[in-house]
Amino acid sequence: MPKNFSNDSLMKILNFIFFSLLTLNILLPRGALSADLFPNRPIKILIGFAPGGSADTVARAMAPKMSEMLKQSVVIENHPGAGGNIASEQTIRSVPDGYTIMLGTIGSLAVNQHINKLSYDPVVDMQALSMAIVFSNVLVVNANSEIKSIEDYIRLGKLENSKLSYGSSGVGSAGHLAGEFFKITAGLNNQHIAYRGGAPAMNDLLSGVLPSIFSSPTDAIQFIQTGKLRAIAVTGSKRLDVLPSTPTIAELGFPGFEAVNWYAFAAPLKMPMDVVAKLNQVIVSTLKDPSVSLQLKKSGLSPFPTSVDEATKYIKSESEKWGNIAKKAGIRAE
Repeated sequence: MPKNFSNDSLMKILNFIFFSLLTLNILLPRGALSADLFPNRPIKILIGFAPGGSADTVARAMAPKMSEMLKQSVVIENHPGAGGNIASEQTIRSVPDGYTIMLGTIGSLAVNQHINKLSYDPVVDMQALSMAIVFSNVLVVNANSEIKSIEDYIRLGKLENSKLSYGSSGVGSAGHLAGEFFKITAGLNNQHIAYRGGAPAMNDLLSGVLPSIFSSPTDAIQFIQTGKLRAIAVTGSKRLDVLPSTPTIAELGFPGFEAVNWYAFAAPLKMPMDVVAKLNQVIVSTLKDPSVSLQLKKSGLSPFPTSVDEATKYIKSESEKWGNIAKKAGIRAE
């Protein structure tokens, strides 16, 4: 060290370097310094529905494996209400650092903006991370119902003052969309009854108060297997593995009919792309994990891992499709 270089001078230089780095850390967006440090604290997955529902079930099936891969806790937070819009708004307002993400539904990510007056559009105001799962709904009736086939359902639904109705977990839900799409396709006069969740709708179906539901397989499969409900048809392009003898609506005289439900992971915009890439890799690997995949398939849910690009394009196309159907059917939030 030069003779004229004092300890005080060295301390001044070190302090200058420290405060320069501190200032840089404040000015740059959180997470922008290096994704190599991500994550260094727990990650939250927001769910827009109550515990015990299908979305919550999927998130909790995936969380342990994601936590193992990220070497950090993955915490599920339920923020039910407004068809998932509360969780969506919280996600959009979150810091885009990767520590708050959302498992959204077809409703909250592709439909709600077409039937509600929202201050945002999730298609353009959120960052897609990956699709999560996809599954068909199943048209079910009470086992004591006179409806034993799709022909019976159509015959009753076409009556001028049809008393045939179907329930769903809410306006704009996948079951509602499937029901309205089939109503338009088959020319029915049946009516939709919106419930505050799938459970109360299912209770009314089981008690004989409600004639039918376009239900998720997760909610219906146990009652079909125990003989309390009769499965009439599934809404996807292929039969469900858990209901191999139940035909698709497309097979039953309506070629091209497809109404699937899906969930996808999304995050706030402006997240560093290396953090986006890391989360995508973890989500995709988790969905491909044999134990997680088997757990989901037992509930009639098909893992649907994708790239970020594929998820973005799929959500956009679904938003356009169901936005048109919602407009044609006159679906508006109640």
